[in-house]
Amino acid sequence: MDTQIARIKDLPVNKLTKLCNDRAVAAGWWDDYNTMPQEYKKYFIGTKIALIHSEASESLEGYRKAKRDDHLPERPSVEVELADTIIRILDLAGELGLDLGGAIEDKLGYNATRPDHTREARAAAGGKSL
Repeated sequence: MDTQIARIKDLPVNKLTKLCNDRAVAAGWWDDYNTMPQEYKKYFIGTKIALIHSEASESLEGYRKAKRDDHLPERPSVEVELADTIIRILDLAGELGLDLGGAIEDKLGYNATRPDHTREARAAAGGKSL
């Protein structure tokens, strides 16, 4: 196994963001973006966000059908596709210079204070439930 990724589960979010973006840049996934005219860059970013949606949809399909992953058959498809989703999110965040670690910390703190994030609120009529 690649020693750079051997202990990924122990990396802080922003270090993992850098790793995912560095790998994507090294593989050439950002070459077009870095050379295209400024007015087209928003569409490129929009496409990256659409690919995040695509990975999330693939995870739903893998879960729904209880599939194994095609490339990593020892793992469930839902797990691998969620990992792909996170990798794409972290790559994009890295390229845009976003502080996902800080945003996650802030958002978790905010959500902990929200009245609509309680069991009672979720169970109430019109609450946030499935």
